Amino acid sequence: MTTEQYAIPGLRNVLYIDLTSQSYHVEERLDLYEKYIGGVGVATNLMLEEYKEGTGPLDPEMPIIFSTGPLSGVYPTCTKTVALFRSPLNGELGESYAGGHLAMSLRYSGYETIVIKGSSRYPVYVTIHDDKVTFRDASSIWNLSSAIDVGQVLRRVEPGAGRRSIIRIGPAGENGIKYASVNVDTYRHFGRLGLGTVFGAKKLKAILVAGNKEIKSPDHNAYRKMYGKLYETIVKTGLMEKYHNLGTSENILVLNELKGLPTRNLQATSIEGVENISGENFAEKYLIRRVSCAGCPIGCVHVAMLKRPFSKAHEYETLNVSYDFELIYALGSNLGVADPEAVLELIDLCEKAGVDIISMGVVLAWATEMQQRGKISTEDTLGLKLSWGDKAAYLRAIELVVKVPNEFYAALGKGVVYASKKYGGEEFAIQLGGLEIPGYHTGLGNILGLTVGFRHSHLDNAGYSADQKAFNQPISDEKIVDYIIDEEDRRSILNCMVACLFARNVYTYENMVQALKCIGIEKTEEELKELGKDIFRKKYELKNKFGFKFENLSIPKRFFETTPTTGKLEEERVGKAIEMYRKKRGL
Repeated sequence: MTTEQYAIPGLRNVLYIDLTSQSYHVEERLDLYEKYIGGVGVATNLMLEEYKEGTGPLDPEMPIIFSTGPLSGVYPTCTKTVALFRSPLNGELGESYAGGHLAMSLRYSGYETIVIKGSSRYPVYVTIHDDKVTFRDASSIWNLSSAIDVGQVLRRVEPGAGRRSIIRIGPAGENGIKYASVNVDTYRHFGRLGLGTVFGAKKLKAILVAGNKEIKSPDHNAYRKMYGKLYETIVKTGLMEKYHNLGTSENILVLNELKGLPTRNLQATSIEGVENISGENFAEKYLIRRVSCAGCPIGCVHVAMLKRPFSKAHEYETLNVSYDFELIYALGSNLGVADPEAVLELIDLCEKAGVDIISMGVVLAWATEMQQRGKISTEDTLGLKLSWGDKAAYLRAIELVVKVPNEFYAALGKGVVYASKKYGGEEFAIQLGGLEIPGYHTGLGNILGLTVGFRHSHLDNAGYSADQKAFNQPISDEKIVDYIIDEEDRRSILNCMVACLFARNVYTYENMVQALKCIGIEKTEEELKELGKDIFRKKYELKNKFGFKFENLSIPKRFFETTPTTGKLEEERVGKAIEMYRKKRGL
């Protein structure tokens, strides 16, 4: 195949795929890209175009949209792809980001965005090789027990080494677990809110993207200079030191010391023996390599080697398991597990099943407390006795959630909101906005940020960072609200590029303006800031269409019973902060 070259501004192609008819077409959407740049800005507007009133999360015509940005595959750490969908977990806007090779592969295929609609009559996987899209029968890999194995099979049978990405689901997506994830190039994921469930409903097992086109900048000298500036800033600052050295697992000891690490279903905020599951201990005893997303110099993906016996004759298998702060929290402290090898085994099983690990950890923690309180029986759990720190019981529980053998495990597979409404225990179901919480209990900023955010994620606005500021020097609730609003707008722009949020302080407004200019896109700082506010409004328009209402928000009592880092919270104070946010946003 001859290599084609594209000036970067010309890469504004949207690939539309229909799984029902197994057809596709391409449109150049200059109208969207000139105003919304790319990434989440373009994806949000496409979702507003494609969504039909009353379409449910798993209906065939509910679209999945993948989008990259103008800086993807062009500048360092601009490695992400955004996925937009309607979440089967909470019914709201589903927004998820993944690294790996996908953004690079899409752009070198000649596309910045893919819109997928319809539903296949039988399992399929889709291959995208530059201008050719092929629909292949996936029946032979539909029931594989591991999402990891699917990638290994497709790498053998499909061409396209190098600029290639493979995304796929595991058994959880096939079985309709509402928080099923999509595995991206083995160590990355579209994790939260159930994109894997949507794949499964569409009978879409995997997508393989391989591109041979090239991207050519209109002013190569200016581009090289800007690239060098950004690269030097990344590798010669604390960004490189923190995320390459220990990665996010460095935060385990920090949050534990600050009494902000959710433990045993948030009954506590620190765990005994935390040093065993610290990033330091994982690095010293288990770390074997670091992996980078395509186009990133940092190498923040930390991979551990776990040696596990499979017979009494000294026979072993070795597992390569990636870990980070959120995974250690979800399957470690929140389940009362302080054994590092147990944490790795639990992560590995979830990875193979293809489930969001944060949601799984919270669901199992709730179930453990429910059983300890006598609210569910061993008849419900099929004889399983859940107790804090019991690796064997949790491994079995994960298997049962994915296999759905009875009504109780079916409820667990629908998330902690559904399960707690059915069986009780809503007051200690640690969720906000219908999404199981990440690993922070730091104060007002965190709870407010998770409650009002686009997707109820700490990545929407980093409310825990506001708590950190308040811990170091007391600040008013209004300033916490203002911080969250500013971060939401700024991250909306970063997610148009689409930059990794680890590098958010490298991609300042000034640097984004210069980086865009070097590739032929003229935007001022004020235009970017106004665009961030516009994207916010559009995303909340989507949230409202999907059923979000402020008056339906409720915060479980557990958040007010367990003292966070910045001191005990009162429900009234949080309610006032939510109302302040709502008024300032004009919602």
